[in-house]
Amino acid sequence: MEFWQTYFSFVLTAEGWIALATLVAMEIVLGIDNLIFISILSNKLPEADRARARRLGIGAALVMRLVLLATVSWITQLTTPVITAFDKGFSWRDFILIAGGLFLVWKATREIHHTVDPVDHKDSLVSDTMTLTIGAAVFQILLLDLVFSIDSIITAVGMTDQIAIMYIAVIAAVVVMLLAADPLAKFIEANPTIVMLALGFLLMIGMTLIAEGMGFHVPRGYVYAAMGFSALVEALNMFARRARQRKRGTPARH
Repeated sequence: MEFWQTYFSFVLTAEGWIALATLVAMEIVLGIDNLIFISILSNKLPEADRARARRLGIGAALVMRLVLLATVSWITQLTTPVITAFDKGFSWRDFILIAGGLFLVWKATREIHHTVDPVDHKDSLVSDTMTLTIGAAVFQILLLDLVFSIDSIITAVGMTDQIAIMYIAVIAAVVVMLLAADPLAKFIEANPTIVMLALGFLLMIGMTLIAEGMGFHVPRGYVYAAMGFSALVEALNMFARRARQRKRGTPARH
C-alpha cells in the first residue's frame, strides 16, 4: 500500500492524468528527431539488416533512458554550470547538446553532399552503403540517443516530480518510436525527395541543439512548426508529381 501511495497515487487525481498525458505527448514529439536520424542511417545498411538496426537502436534508447531515469538526481545536476566563458556559465548538459548538435550538422551536411554530388567516388553514397556495418550504424544511433535521452529526461524532470509518470511517458514514447520506425524508413526510402527534406530537418535540429547549448533558447514549437510547414509543401509537391505522372500515363511511385 505504501508503494502504491508513493509511486502511483497520481492515478487518483485529474492533475496526475493531465501531467501524464502531457508528458507522453511531449516525449513522443521529442522522439521524432531521433527517429528521423535512425531511419536515414538504417536505410544505408543492406536491406536484410535495416529492421534489426532500427530495433537495436531504439531498444538501446529505451535502456539508456530508463538508466538515466534511475539516476535522475544526477541528471538534474548536469544543468549546474561548471565553467564560465563569455559571461555565460556552461554546464555538462550544454556541452552534450553542443557536441550532439555538431555531430548532427556534420552528419546531415555530409549526407546532403553525397545526395547532391553522388559521383564523388572517393566518398560516395554507394561506398557508404557497402562499408557501413550494423555495428557502426548502432554506434552512431547510440551517440544521438545519448543526447536526445538526456534532453528528454531533463524535460520530464521539469514537468513533473512523479517518477512513475516519467517512466510511463518514456516507455510509451519509445514504443511509439518502435512502431513507427519501419513505416517511416520505408516511406523515406520510397520517396527520394523526402531524404533531402529529412536531412534539412536534421540540420535544423543540430543548429537548435548548438544554440540551446550556447544559451540561446529556441522554442520547440517554432522548430516543429517549420518542420510541419516544410512537410506540407513537400506533400503538395508529391501530389503534383503523381498528378502529372497519371496524366502522362506513367505509374506513380509510392
